[in-house]
Amino acid sequence: MTDRAKIKDIARRAGVSTATVSRALSDSSLVAEATRERIRDAARTLDYRPNVAARNLRMQRSMSVLLVVRDVCNPFYLDIFKGVEAAARAAGYSVLMGNTENDPDRAREYFDMLRDGHADGMILMTGMLPQDYEQILGGSKARPIVVALELIESSDLPNVHIDNRAAAYRAVKHLIDLGHQRIAHISGPMPEFMSSRRREGYLAAMADAGLPVPAAYDLTGDYSLRTGRELCRQLFSYRDRPTALFLANDEMAFGAINELRQLGFTVPDDVSVVGFDDIFLSEAFYPPLTTVSQPREEIGRRAMEMLLALLGGNDAAPSSVELPTCLKVRASTGPVPGR
Repeated sequence: MTDRAKIKDIARRAGVSTATVSRALSDSSLVAEATRERIRDAARTLDYRPNVAARNLRMQRSMSVLLVVRDVCNPFYLDIFKGVEAAARAAGYSVLMGNTENDPDRAREYFDMLRDGHADGMILMTGMLPQDYEQILGGSKARPIVVALELIESSDLPNVHIDNRAAAYRAVKHLIDLGHQRIAHISGPMPEFMSSRRREGYLAAMADAGLPVPAAYDLTGDYSLRTGRELCRQLFSYRDRPTALFLANDEMAFGAINELRQLGFTVPDDVSVVGFDDIFLSEAFYPPLTTVSQPREEIGRRAMEMLLALLGGNDAAPSSVELPTCLKVRASTGPVPGR
């Protein structure tokens, strides 16, 4: 087993100083192009690989970032991770995914990792900050954080988001245009920003159409399949059952549709269902789910680019980016029964 090639080996082979090799491998303009090419050829011949650990130690950086999510099992995060990782790898960073499962203590552990230098920055997707997070990190500027999708109104952290209220309004308006009047909503955790805004969109669309919202039709979930099933069962135990459901994410919508089947209802002939997120399973589900589509991979990429700008000290980088959404109308919605 041969020893790993070092910069001095490249210098000896190329006939230059070790300082010149270091500058050439960093693409410094101080090294003539012919010399740089000779050094690169020597590095390839020797199968030179930089000592990343030593470089990171010199830079006092881990060259990794944290992507902190609610539930790593939710496929919604997969495309976001792809976008984050693509931008991170291009810049020489690796991505660690943190799974909080809505547990504040677990979330705090990731902030401790950030404080202790195990990661250089964080993309936060939980909508929650420890109350003393600035004290944990030694000030919000000390360890860069970008919030994705879940705006945190008590902070001025940079963010990438969508207009949840407008997107929810369009989804409910679609049901109203199909003739539905008894439309129920199952939200995400309250009073978090994303859940609150989607609920506001639902309520605004109902109010603009002059439709009542009974308290029994306005329920709070937690984005899980289980909650979609359980709250759907509760809704359809009432005499005045809804003819349509708007759920704050696709996973709860899948749970609701499964429960409707168990109860003997057909989607969309008996009940129309709209979700939110357009995860990859939504089009393959039966029936294919009408849902709000958001650009998940772009969200991840833009969040990582914003974090890289912070890590590079670019104060001119945008502090807030809003990305567009669209409603994907599929087979889970149809006219109100009897229309």
